[in-house]
Amino acid sequence: MKMIYKVSQKFTFKCSTEKLWNLITSPECLELFHPFCKENKVLLWDSAENKKDYIIYLNGLKYYREFFRWEEKKYFELFIGKLNGKKSKVKWKIMHSTKKDHTILEIEVFPYRTSKIPKFIIYSLVFAIYIKPMLKKYLKSVLRGINWYLNNKSPVPKSHFGNHSWFE
Repeated sequence: MKMIYKVSQKFTFKCSTEKLWNLITSPECLELFHPFCKENKVLLWDSAENKKDYIIYLNGLKYYREFFRWEEKKYFELFIGKLNGKKSKVKWKIMHSTKKDHTILEIEVFPYRTSKIPKFIIYSLVFAIYIKPMLKKYLKSVLRGINWYLNNKSPVPKSHFGNHSWFE
């Protein structure tokens, strides 16, 4: 039996779907709203499914993002990780809100399973008590960073919503 490990967070923004989509899909956008991003540079930004970039976190960690599924104004999916390492799958999905002029964004992360924790039961426990809470905290900070940028029209200050030991 294969267990799917997933962490997701949602946030409702007071803006149109188009405005939110344009922000989260613009080249090098992480520099605007990601509170742990030091640098986000494009490697390739062609057609919808032919996009690659990288992010350098505040602690110097460099992850590459490769987009593989893209549906305009609805969602995109990507793999993220070290250049020649394991990758996590991430889905950014836009949903309509019942509130007028509001849009919901959900980010889902399917983290790669590390081989450093060998046994299934031990990994499940580590995922539940450590990995999942840390990823939730991270995703909340990213979503709050998007909201900050939309409201203030200026880049989010670094580590603005608290520190994160994985990225600082």
